[in-house]
Amino acid sequence: MRSPALRHVLTHLITPLLMCLGMGLAYMGAFVTPEPHHMPVAVVGEAPQAKVFAQTVKDQAGDKLDVRTVDTRAEAVHLLKSRDVTGAYVPNAKAPELLVATAASDMGATAVEKVFTPVAAQEGVPLKVTDVAAPVADDPTGQGLFFLLIAVSIGSYASVAALGTAGAALALRIRALLAVGVAAVVGGIGVLLAGPVFHLAHHGLAAVWGMAWLYSAGILLIGVGLHTFLKRWTTLAMMVLFVMLNFTSSGGLFRPELQNGFFGTLHAFWNGAGFVEGVRSLLYFGSDGLGRQMWTLAVWLLVGLAMTALAGAWERTRKTDDTGAGDPQTDLAPNFPHRSHQARHARPEARTEEARDEEVRVAEEEEEAEEAVGV
Repeated sequence: MRSPALRHVLTHLITPLLMCLGMGLAYMGAFVTPEPHHMPVAVVGEAPQAKVFAQTVKDQAGDKLDVRTVDTRAEAVHLLKSRDVTGAYVPNAKAPELLVATAASDMGATAVEKVFTPVAAQEGVPLKVTDVAAPVADDPTGQGLFFLLIAVSIGSYASVAALGTAGAALALRIRALLAVGVAAVVGGIGVLLAGPVFHLAHHGLAAVWGMAWLYSAGILLIGVGLHTFLKRWTTLAMMVLFVMLNFTSSGGLFRPELQNGFFGTLHAFWNGAGFVEGVRSLLYFGSDGLGRQMWTLAVWLLVGLAMTALAGAWERTRKTDDTGAGDPQTDLAPNFPHRSHQARHARPEARTEEARDEEVRVAEEEEEAEEAVGV
């Protein structure tokens, strides 16, 4: 290709085109066809008829449902609040009841209702639906936490571009400290949105901030470390890790039992799921399971610290190699005055070349920052 400008443009188009492909595969693969996959439900009753009924439901649903029986309604409510089941059906010839927890998943509750409404209809009676854990009135679908995740994520991975490019002249430890500070600010913005602005969280704002900080710091430190190795490709890597795979597996829209096995598996350990499920546990389920989600976020933070440490070692090695190489003309100048004279005459041209290289580097950094923030 003869035109350097055209080659430059085409090279920079690779990133948005790969993002287009990746976002389409991830979002459409995760959200377009939500279907139950081994969705856990319970049937309440200790009589043999209840077990027969549960087995009948299981046989009819196949792999879509995992059906268990529990003796009492209270036990079913406990399973719902610990998110071990998505719904619980209480058979009754006159007034059958379906228990759900929409704060855990509005889509999951809807899916369970679609399963058991025809069952009650066969008995010729209406189905009563009882929500044992409803979200706050300001977030009726419970999906506000997913959009909070998006806001905190964008603030985190977009800041990586500023730290990696504009902060390239700073020592890595300074960039890492800045990342920790930026995460605190991003967490504060998240709490402001979740609390006073949109009223998603009516209590526990300090704990929400702590989880937002853990989540954001993990992303920022991973990004700062990756930038040492990937440079302008860091934006694409961050989008893959913390948008394409992260938002789709978070459980913010669909719980894992409504997704395919790939995204359902990611939900078990990905950091976005840790944040969303952790905040849900805190706000709606008496902190049940919160410890596990905090550990998930802490592990991702440790990964970020390890990544920055590796990048720091790499940068120190490169700096040592560059310093050790030296300039032969400059090194020999004290013993060979005529070479020092030649070096002095070469300096203006060298300075011009260095200035040109610096201009190219700055331009590339600005392009990278614009790409990262723009997406």
